[in-house]
Amino acid sequence: MSDTTSLPTSVGASVEDGPTAEPFGHPPDTFDVEPPYVPDADEIAAVEKFHDRFLDRELSWLRFNQRVLELAEDPTLPLLERTRFLAIFASNLDEFFMVRVAGLKRRIAAGVAVRAASGLLPRDQLELLWERSRELMQRHARVFNEQVIPELRGEGIEIVRWSELDREEQKVCKKLFKDRIFPVLTPLAVDPAHPFPYISGLSLNLAVVVRNPKSGTEHFARVKVPPIFSRFVPVGNQRFVPLEDVIGEHLKKLFPGMEVLQAHTFRVTRNEDLEVEEDDAENLLAALEKELLRRRFGPPVRLEVEESIDAKVLDLLVSELGVTSEEVTRLQGPLDLRGLHSIADLPREDLKYPAFLPSTHPQLAEVETAKPVDVFDAVRRQDVLLHHPYDSFATSVQRFLEQAAADPHVLAIKQTLYRTSGDSPIIDALVDAAEAGKQVLVIVEIKARFDESNNIRWARKLEQAGCHVVYGLVGLKTHCKLSMVVRDEPDGIRRYTHIGTGNYNPKTARLYEDLGLLTADPAVGEDVAHLFNNLSGISRNTTYDSLLVAPDSVRDGLVSQIHAEVANHQAGRASGIRMKANSIVDEAVIDALYLASQAGVRVELLIRGICSLRPGVPGLSETVSVRSVLGRFLEHSRVFWFANDGEPLAWIGSADMMHRNLDRRVEVLVRLPGVRKVAEVDALLDLAFDADTSAWELDADGEWALNDGTVHLQEALIARQRRRR
Repeated sequence: MSDTTSLPTSVGASVEDGPTAEPFGHPPDTFDVEPPYVPDADEIAAVEKFHDRFLDRELSWLRFNQRVLELAEDPTLPLLERTRFLAIFASNLDEFFMVRVAGLKRRIAAGVAVRAASGLLPRDQLELLWERSRELMQRHARVFNEQVIPELRGEGIEIVRWSELDREEQKVCKKLFKDRIFPVLTPLAVDPAHPFPYISGLSLNLAVVVRNPKSGTEHFARVKVPPIFSRFVPVGNQRFVPLEDVIGEHLKKLFPGMEVLQAHTFRVTRNEDLEVEEDDAENLLAALEKELLRRRFGPPVRLEVEESIDAKVLDLLVSELGVTSEEVTRLQGPLDLRGLHSIADLPREDLKYPAFLPSTHPQLAEVETAKPVDVFDAVRRQDVLLHHPYDSFATSVQRFLEQAAADPHVLAIKQTLYRTSGDSPIIDALVDAAEAGKQVLVIVEIKARFDESNNIRWARKLEQAGCHVVYGLVGLKTHCKLSMVVRDEPDGIRRYTHIGTGNYNPKTARLYEDLGLLTADPAVGEDVAHLFNNLSGISRNTTYDSLLVAPDSVRDGLVSQIHAEVANHQAGRASGIRMKANSIVDEAVIDALYLASQAGVRVELLIRGICSLRPGVPGLSETVSVRSVLGRFLEHSRVFWFANDGEPLAWIGSADMMHRNLDRRVEVLVRLPGVRKVAEVDALLDLAFDADTSAWELDADGEWALNDGTVHLQEALIARQRRRR
């Protein structure tokens, strides 16, 4: 990688930029142009005549996960990081089948024949998804077996099968099986007295065929591989054997007096999305807990088997599980490579990314004292724009809430929680604040997918501590990232707010790239206070002076600003649009961007995951470019930047450009207050879109190609952080 000193120093730099340097004004005012721009019927028709202008969102997601797999294939990356990307790919694909493929199957079963925006019917989508996903699963297995395993062996880390163990290693495994594994196993036979057992989703299983030597009768049995043990069993000297191999070698212990003829591993993926009727549920918490129990019994959507499986055993599994032949994938074993996280966690720092420690943001850093900076004093002087994980979450957002909990002048804390860690200091701070007599309101989104159980548990803990816990609005997930502290000061009550793009989770804050604004701006505080009242009470205010709030104003606000850029361009003024998001799927936003491109406005998109927009289509999107950056950190921030006639403005927040975010979630975007805060984001985007920065680039057919530039975005930002420290 080339020298990174070209990185603009304004990214994250400390600047004197007071919280009221640039009043927000009402958002619609920022969209005014002379004259106000409204697309006419001809302009709209010019976009809508391109009937195939949307890429399929499901196929686009598979291409995202393909990019993750390409990281595992990249020989320039540290070996254990490539191993971790294999595990991430497996986890991602599991969730895709549990939610997206399961949803398509439901629509087909219900006879819903509505075409997707891409023009595909559900059955067509499903067939294409199976074709592409099967290719990726087989490629994933090949990368592991043919590339990563040999390279790990070359570094003294070996993942071997049972036959490759020496006598001493086999003795270790035999003792482990006898002492710990055998007492846990429960073989389940299938015969007239024992129906085919229920196979839980994502569990790894052994399909066993045994024979009674006296009668010659063959029987089928299922043995579940216990998930409580290490997926790869250590046998010493950094050698590991799959747990199912250890169990498979000792099956005679489970079936004494029987002959073990065959044993094959298999794995089922089930529909595990949740459906809760909030209107009919007297207690949403109880309804969700009941639905979580049901989740385990969702219908199967995928069956993975090792390629060596016996045809008769496979036929039995297909018949009893109720899957079709198209839903079966034969793979080179071992199956379920999510367990590779344990290999990636080995203490081999020479095979990992160089160690990185976030640093305290300069505006919050201690100066010649061991005492932490007073966050309130620092934010009162000037707004703080945080960029995680480069800026420490612990010494910024976490400290903000911990100081609020301990500060006798703080009267109230209001907080949204979507996902947080199991031992969260955020939860502890809120509990401490409540126990100290402060008013604490927590909006807990217990419907956060796959985190429902954790969130139910923390909701109860907060309630027991005396916090006011509510679950947001019926029919909407509360996805916004908000925290507000109300403090009694000599000049009156002051509100301090944090608005971010990521969850209040100290663990993921070290792995996810996110932005956050700490501000004492009265206009922002007023709006956030009203929004919390909406979430906890019965008011339905939809007008805010400093925020865009979904489902009411995010889509319309951004589309209006896009139209303003068109008007600026047509009037010969400075124009341009830059967006950074996880996904862009919403047709109204995409069509507005197409209209901007047709008018000649430069549009640059940095999209980590799904992109339904087709860039570079003649007559439609010739001025649009789309890039994707993946790396050691998960790019997670959302930024919406507009040239605005030479006075750029930028919004950050929680919303992706997807229907669920804009229509079915409470999302918040805040306009960055002050020229210099916008300049910090501008410099970050300059680096991301620079031609020398390595990134995947999207073409009009939906294919991504890696432009392997000399600068790597995340490494450049790490280097900048180290220089700053």
